[in-house]
Amino acid sequence: MKSHGSSWLKFGLFTVGLGQSFVFVLVPPLARELGLTVIQTSSVFAFSAIAWALTSAFWGRASDKYGRRNIAILGLVGYAASLIAMITPLFLVEKNLLDVIWLFPLLMLGRSINGLLGSATRPAAFAYTADTSSRDNRTLKFARLESSFLLGTVAGPLIGGFLILITKETPFYVFSLMALIASIGIYKNLETDTAPQKVEIVSKISWFSDSVWPYLALASVASLCQASLLQSIGFFITDSFSYLDDLLIITSISFALLSISSIVSQYLFTDSFPLDNYKLLIFGTLLLVFSYFTMGFFSKISVYYLSMIINGFGAGMLRPAIASSLSLSQTPENQGSAAGYLGSVIPIGHILTPLIAMPIYSINPAFLYYFSSLLCIGSIIFIITHPIFKKSEI
Repeated sequence: MKSHGSSWLKFGLFTVGLGQSFVFVLVPPLARELGLTVIQTSSVFAFSAIAWALTSAFWGRASDKYGRRNIAILGLVGYAASLIAMITPLFLVEKNLLDVIWLFPLLMLGRSINGLLGSATRPAAFAYTADTSSRDNRTLKFARLESSFLLGTVAGPLIGGFLILITKETPFYVFSLMALIASIGIYKNLETDTAPQKVEIVSKISWFSDSVWPYLALASVASLCQASLLQSIGFFITDSFSYLDDLLIITSISFALLSISSIVSQYLFTDSFPLDNYKLLIFGTLLLVFSYFTMGFFSKISVYYLSMIINGFGAGMLRPAIASSLSLSQTPENQGSAAGYLGSVIPIGHILTPLIAMPIYSINPAFLYYFSSLLCIGSIIFIITHPIFKKSEI
């Protein structure tokens, strides 16, 4: 039953990845076409990211109390509902069945459902994996969860691009249905007693616990670097390689290289040739430093592609190592809370990018990547000097 439960959790995260990537493909251009401004469209996603950051820790604690299965299902149902709630007003306005004045508030509502409820699945899934895995293979199990989500983000535009040939709404309905199927599979196959529901937690953790905040700080920096990269790829390619043809194809290739290399990295360095968490943290961050520097310094598209691959390898090493190290530093009773806290800092980068990263980009595109490189250098110093990261060497 454990293997079946884990498989359904992976499928659930895969379906979340499908929709999370595809909404960025269709919703922004369609919303602008129907009359929303760029600021309004970006606000829809920023508000959802804030809601995600505020609720993820709550859902992690809730999974400690009410069980991983129940919270994971709630998140998938909320995610499915958010997809329907987003595409419906777009469809109605496009067909002149709804006044465009309602489009912005309804999109805010639809995406907020994802931030408020959809944020429940990830902490519950990682907490369940912590409950059912040994310390020795924790990093491997976490990496496979991450890979499931990343596979979804790669497949989302591909599958959605095929389904959109039917209607623009079809991908949203199909992805929602897949999430509901995943929730049924989780309900039938996931154990209900994995979370220590009846054990009184003697020592609760908080954001500022010594075993928590260093990992959250590192994850926050990684989130800002990644979000600023993701949000600037399209702009950077247009600004730096305008002399090339098919810029949209170049942009798509860049996203694909980034995601695929992350998946390959996770399988290589946590499965085939496993490294301990401390080495994953150090080497992963070093690769990020190198990739960001070469992005900013060289203006050749071949070097840019190579930098994307290196960045993906670094991110593929760093993310599961942070999650695993944080989990291993906690007691069984606090696994849900720890996963929730980590989930709450993942959207921080998307919240801060418009405030920090894009103003730097507006001065000089290369400066943004130099800035990210400096942040990663600071992260390496932090990893080396703080004793808690050395303890993650297993």
